[in-house]
Amino acid sequence: MNRLIVFAFLMLSWNVQAQISRNNQAVLNDESALATQYYRDGDYEKAVVLLEKMFANPDNEGYFDIYFNALLKLKRYDAAEKIVKKTIKQHPENDAYPIAMGKLYEEQGNVSSANKIFTDIIAKLPKDEFKIRNLANNFYRFENYDLAVQTFKQGRKLLGNDQLFTYELLNIYRYKKDKPMLMQEYLDVLPSTPQLLPQAENVLSMIFEDKSDYQTFQTAILRKIQKAPDAEVYIKLLTWNYIQQQEFEPALRQLIAFDKRTKADGGTLFNAIYTFVDNGAYETAIKAYEYLLTKGKESQYYLPSKIEMLSTRYNLQTSGKYTAADLSLLAKDYQGLLDEYGKNRNTLFAIKKLANLQAYYLNEAAKAEKGLEEALQIPGIGTADLGQLKLDLGDVYILTNQPWEAFLVYEQVSKQFESQPIGNEARFRSARLSFYQGNFEYSNGQCQVLKAATSQLIANDALNLSLLISDNIQTPTDSNALKMYADAEMLEFRNLPAQAIKKLDSIGISYPQNELADAVLMSKAKIFIKSADFQKAADMLKKVADNFKEGIWTDDALFTLGDLYEKKLHDIAQAKSYFQQLITDYPGSMFSAEARKRFRNLRGDGV
Repeated sequence: MNRLIVFAFLMLSWNVQAQISRNNQAVLNDESALATQYYRDGDYEKAVVLLEKMFANPDNEGYFDIYFNALLKLKRYDAAEKIVKKTIKQHPENDAYPIAMGKLYEEQGNVSSANKIFTDIIAKLPKDEFKIRNLANNFYRFENYDLAVQTFKQGRKLLGNDQLFTYELLNIYRYKKDKPMLMQEYLDVLPSTPQLLPQAENVLSMIFEDKSDYQTFQTAILRKIQKAPDAEVYIKLLTWNYIQQQEFEPALRQLIAFDKRTKADGGTLFNAIYTFVDNGAYETAIKAYEYLLTKGKESQYYLPSKIEMLSTRYNLQTSGKYTAADLSLLAKDYQGLLDEYGKNRNTLFAIKKLANLQAYYLNEAAKAEKGLEEALQIPGIGTADLGQLKLDLGDVYILTNQPWEAFLVYEQVSKQFESQPIGNEARFRSARLSFYQGNFEYSNGQCQVLKAATSQLIANDALNLSLLISDNIQTPTDSNALKMYADAEMLEFRNLPAQAIKKLDSIGISYPQNELADAVLMSKAKIFIKSADFQKAADMLKKVADNFKEGIWTDDALFTLGDLYEKKLHDIAQAKSYFQQLITDYPGSMFSAEARKRFRNLRGDGV
């Protein structure tokens, strides 16, 4: 019986002790959180009161940094020195605490004593990669970044390896925005670690401030190329550097020179041309493809270059000012490709591009119709490609005044690809055709269905068209104005921009009280963008953003402005401003996520 009593007493004692321990830990956790919050808020007096109490426990060494820094903020140097000396005695093997003492001396203005501590520590570095890295991290911990760099460089000498600690040094240089050292480190490491090239390009583009930075870097790259002329990574980096300055021709000259010098197969140049195209340097890209074609048909890049050159010429001659003669020549070249390689699934791209030229630029819609109808009979074409061909054919039927045929094709694709992106696209084109014809109720009904489409772009387009119709069919006058607007949209669809603008301008004259002003501005902006008149487009979009803040097109206008200023007008400050306005004022917009991504990228958050 007595044993049971003793056992029960012991169990009760253990439970009480455990509860006390848990309570103490809870109190400690609360005090830790409170002290940290005081420190973050800059209330160092209150933070120190709690930290002094916690640091008195030898098990709470982890609070050293915050306690030490709080004392420095309050200029309580004697107290700071006391805790440093105490901790050095407790942990003589840890070089973090002598570094803290050096930082204390720096704060007091005793630079010579601080430097003596730092120099002695670095001088005693062993040939041990772990200890070298640990010391550098301790310097970094106390914000002595230059000494962290010095430690890593000394470590390279000790271990006889200039490639060690690359990532650490790059991170420090990035944090300090030390452009010269960042350039040098990347140039030194890239030959052995070419996979770092995308990172180098991204980081440097964020940290470089003006053209002079790129020119300085260009000089450094050229010096490296003189010493290592066959290093492909330097050629790629130099090409990127030229492109950042919009200097496409020098980039091409370097690539061709490298290809000739190394007797390469053209692969580096071929891959680089996509960058020219992405930046709208179509003429430079065409010259590059022409060079690759001189390698002859036996080259693996001959046919791809021929195909891509046609595609680039298509982009050049349909993106702004063009002549009928140029387009006719391009169509002839597409036809020549089809004559040489036949009409099959591998040349389907050429069939579609040729039909597009014929339908929208050469006033040969009947030829386009015939070509697309024949393409549907080509064996081996995938289901998705067939669906897209039918959509293109439906559009051409509109041009050849066969709207019923267009409706049937759209309906066929819509049912075949029910709830899929291409099926939703077919349904939207059907709604759009109804809109062109003035059948607003049917068009609106189709749009109502599409507002739930999985494709966000289609859903947004459908929502905008639905709102446009709903807001402008309240009275006969509204409906008549909307019909004129639909006629203008139809003219733009037919690629008759001058006639479309004339029709848009006439809406306000015929119906001065109409509610379509923002839609008219958006339509004009799209026409100007297509004709490469980017400043005029920006002027239209600014009017939408400034004067129609509650309109259905405003978020679209802001995003398009940001995109134009970033990619076409090359004004990063303006681009950031419009992206930020979209993020702030229209957080629910379908464009907000992409705008946030673009804004952060332009701001340099990736650095």
